Amino acid sequence: MQVLQAGPHKLIYLELEAETVVTLAKQAGFECRLKESDRLMHLDLTAPGRQGPLLLFDAADPANLGWFSRCQFYVDGRTGGVMQTPISLGNRRDRSGHSAHNAVRLTIAKELPASFRLPGKQPLTEQVFYHLFLNFLRALVETGVAVCGAGSVQPLAGRSESVGTRN
Repeated sequence: MQVLQAGPHKLIYLELEAETVVTLAKQAGFECRLKESDRLMHLDLTAPGRQGPLLLFDAADPANLGWFSRCQFYVDGRTGGVMQTPISLGNRRDRSGHSAHNAVRLTIAKELPASFRLPGKQPLTEQVFYHLFLNFLRALVETGVAVCGAGSVQPLAGRSESVGTRN
């Protein structure tokens, strides 16, 4: 981890190892395709052997209350940001344009404001990030991740609010 000074702004630069990120994704049961730039890591994750969808559910539906009470990660449905983390999530689409039920796209920010803190005011380091990342991936597979609000991220599991008519 480095602290960068850009004029009056201080930034934390996480020195994440691509091999470690891919290994953690495999450990959680995902196939991973990684593309890295100076400021970001882009990951296309697929759970090929999974029978059901990834546990990304609509937090607004009362039928999903059991999942909502267990989850520890929340995604802003409008922006895709995983709240209080440097991770953003997006749906992956199949050839027909529908959300793939066993795949997601993640973006990890490597540059963060120096004031960035995790819940409990814990500072973010590379080791803390790896632990957080593995917990997030396991939540997608085991306990559930809540999508809060409508927008660009669509839930993959459970009931969800649908707009328009069904065919």
